[in-house]
Amino acid sequence: QVQLVESGGGSVQTGGSLTLSCGASGYTYSRNCMGWFRQAPGQEREGVAVIYSGGGSTSYADSVKGRFTIGQDNAKNTVYLQMNSLKSEDTAMYFCAAGLWYGRCVLAPREYRHWGQGTQVTVSS
Repeated sequence: QVQLVESGGGSVQTGGSLTLSCGASGYTYSRNCMGWFRQAPGQEREGVAVIYSGGGSTSYADSVKGRFTIGQDNAKNTVYLQMNSLKSEDTAMYFCAAGLWYGRCVLAPREYRHWGQGTQVTVSS
């Protein structure tokens, strides 16, 4: 059974940093797409950053480019999201997800089959 468990969320002031972690188990962590997504109240879930486990190529939403960095530790089956220069609009529930790789990893949530329970990130001034 695939399990994705997020950690690292919390409350931070504007301009601060947080690092999210996602541990995967029961999943063949190779040649797959792993990603971070977020959903604010009343809004649709959106892709934040994704990474190809087989080669490390990444893709980011325009709103987080230059501020967020996705990384992975294949030996630990863990994906990270380093978030810097946080803004109030980054406030959301952040989810880790895993999906199959079909040549590239995309930011569309519908392409990801397995999801974690989420971790809350709150940015306040």
